[in-house]
Amino acid sequence: MRTIVITGSGGFVGQSLAKKLLDTSPDVHLILADINQPPNPRPKSSNVKCIPADLTNPSAYQSLLDSSPDAIYILHGIMSSGSEANLELGLKVNFDSVRNLLDTVRLKKPGTKVIFTSSCAVFGRAAVKNVATETDIVPMPESSYGTQKLMIEYLINDYSRRGLIDGRVVRLPTIFVRAGAPTAAASSFVSGIVREPVHGQESELPVDPDIGIWLASPRTLAHNLVHAMEIPAEKFGHFRTVLLPGYTATSGEILQALEKVAGKATRALVKEKRDETIQRIVLSWPARYDTSRAKSLGFVEDVGLEQTIKDFIESEKQTS
Repeated sequence: MRTIVITGSGGFVGQSLAKKLLDTSPDVHLILADINQPPNPRPKSSNVKCIPADLTNPSAYQSLLDSSPDAIYILHGIMSSGSEANLELGLKVNFDSVRNLLDTVRLKKPGTKVIFTSSCAVFGRAAVKNVATETDIVPMPESSYGTQKLMIEYLINDYSRRGLIDGRVVRLPTIFVRAGAPTAAASSFVSGIVREPVHGQESELPVDPDIGIWLASPRTLAHNLVHAMEIPAEKFGHFRTVLLPGYTATSGEILQALEKVAGKATRALVKEKRDETIQRIVLSWPARYDTSRAKSLGFVEDVGLEQTIKDFIESEKQTS
């Protein structure tokens, strides 16, 4: 029985990943950790242990590693708008806590697989003239969040080079559509302009509807996160970062798809209300990417706007 730790597992991505792992590996043992005790995505499963853990406290790392995990997914963090608004908190959570966790892993259980969820915010739009790739672009993040993620990427690459861990860094697109409550991410509105209207609630669009955003569906993300753990280390080579597949869409195109799937009345619940801070952050992310490396490693492509919205509506019906 493999043991897998997921930090930040109380969030939408963590819960989606946990469900996918349980579906694909029924004998897996999961340890789900977050600042507040995360829910068990399969309440009847005895293979899931849910624990509250303050990962800014070094004692939390020791207890997580007492289980001698085969793999650790590092998902916890302060999101983009949150880390931009509070530099000290962003550094404490997004950099210091992750660095300390990595150091505990390399000392206590060297060679452990570590899958770290990074972000396309590491690029910075000014660094990308046309299409972003992992290998041809020198990252120039234009936010504290992107900078903190990039620093951890470099650390994981170096620790993997030294054989201290078996690191895999996956740069995530914006996840669309996220269920649940809005987050502190600058991209939270991307899901909000679908999620809230589907539930009959008004939602605000804070950016120019023609700005392109790199997206991936929860279904595709969960599949690709599991795949990131299964790839043989030698296939990554000396460079441990991969940009996950997705597609570019504008908010205007999202709203067109929403109207096509859910009707004009639902679309009409979205009101434009510009937020210059959010728009500035979103404009710092490239809109177009080349994911050839991901495809060569076996990661799958996405299903697109309309199917993702249909999947979200169907999943909401099942949970209501």
